Amino acid sequence: MPIRNPKFCPVTRALDIIGDSWTVLILRDLFLDGPRRFQDLQESLVGASPNTLSARLKKLEEHGIIERRSYSEHPPRAEYALTAAGRELGPVMKALRDWGSKQTSVR
Repeated sequence: MPIRNPKFCPVTRALDIIGDSWTVLILRDLFLDGPRRFQDLQESLVGASPNTLSARLKKLEEHGIIERRSYSEHPPRAEYALTAAGRELGPVMKALRDWGSKQTSVR
């Protein structure tokens, strides 16, 4: 089997962006519900710490997958929405959902 350089592997590059825990679930919520506030995401993602959620949102924003939109200055508040690049993940998210639906055994 040939040794693959991760630097040139598109799967590795994709997982570097969306492969962290909670990231795909953040994307799921944004696809299903549209723009969401931090608190909405935190309530949906039971078990994700605020620091983890903040880090995942920041990473997605840095990679152009989501954008942060301010809706209040005092106090500062924002919502998160998919960008065009983020919406390109739609078929991937659908494939994951479809595959997950077929998995009938709970482990």
